[in-house]
Amino acid sequence: MEEQKEQARPTATETASSWAATHHTTPVEPLEHLVSEEDIRRGEQAGARRSKDPGLLRFFAILNGGLILTALAIVLFKTPNHFAFGGTSGVSVILSTLFPTLPVGAFMWIINIVLVVLGFIFLERKAILWSVFASFALSGYVSLFEMLFPGASTTSITGDMWLDLCFAVILPAIGSAMVFDIGASTGGTDILAMILKRHSTLEIGRALLLVDIGIVCIAAVLYGPRVGLYCVLGLFAKTLVVDKAIESIHLRKVCTIICKEPLKVETYIVKELNRTATISRGYGAFSGQLVTVIMCVLSRREAVKLRRYAREVDPGCFITIVDSSEIVGKGFRGVN
Repeated sequence: MEEQKEQARPTATETASSWAATHHTTPVEPLEHLVSEEDIRRGEQAGARRSKDPGLLRFFAILNGGLILTALAIVLFKTPNHFAFGGTSGVSVILSTLFPTLPVGAFMWIINIVLVVLGFIFLERKAILWSVFASFALSGYVSLFEMLFPGASTTSITGDMWLDLCFAVILPAIGSAMVFDIGASTGGTDILAMILKRHSTLEIGRALLLVDIGIVCIAAVLYGPRVGLYCVLGLFAKTLVVDKAIESIHLRKVCTIICKEPLKVETYIVKELNRTATISRGYGAFSGQLVTVIMCVLSRREAVKLRRYAREVDPGCFITIVDSSEIVGKGFRGVN
């Protein structure tokens, strides 16, 4: 009897053949006839808005915001503790110790001017335009904050080196993430990286890391093993936190839904979220039943709304939501 039941039960292949035989048109029902012209227009506007690069005013504001956070970290947390993690700020901290007649901001001006001159010699001017501005603007903000906080260069505002280290890492990480998100840079060693990339076969990341390690070693010799070890922690933490901050800004949710009411979920995605989705057919490994698989990429807030709605229309639906920080395509700006 059991053998007869197994023989009578259709396989997944037979189910697929049966479905294909009865459906001679598009395997997935398009939603064009379910949405109005207003819905389509609103969806296109939302997609264009998400894809649009920031305007010049917003670009300038974000760039300066990131540079201000970086400058605050240099003046308030790096300089008084001699945190030299690398880059122009790390070199400037060391030079201000060796030559105490000049503050950190002055040495940043000198180093950045040298790098900018090298950039104009070895690179196209268009390629370094924003890097030049960022280099000088960061130096200017550092000098400004040194005047506004005259005692900060010698005395920690918290008195806790560990707390200062946290903010010396976090603030520049947030600032760099803001700047990188709009396609700019904080200047400084970025110009050196572009020169090395264009005129040598040297691996840029490894070369800059070696330079940073060298700066940390010099700091350990000048300021002792305690500060040196803090600089080592800061160097590694800086890389990790910057990467995480950039990923957090770019983070999107890839949602996959299998439910009993796929048309309702698809309609909700198109009409309410102003998004679209990719629809595919699948088969349950155990039951062999045909199911509709809905896949779409949303923001975190949109993913929460979709999950809530899908659970309302089908409490037993199957949902997977995974993170992705590199989304390229219509409706997404760059790789965000």
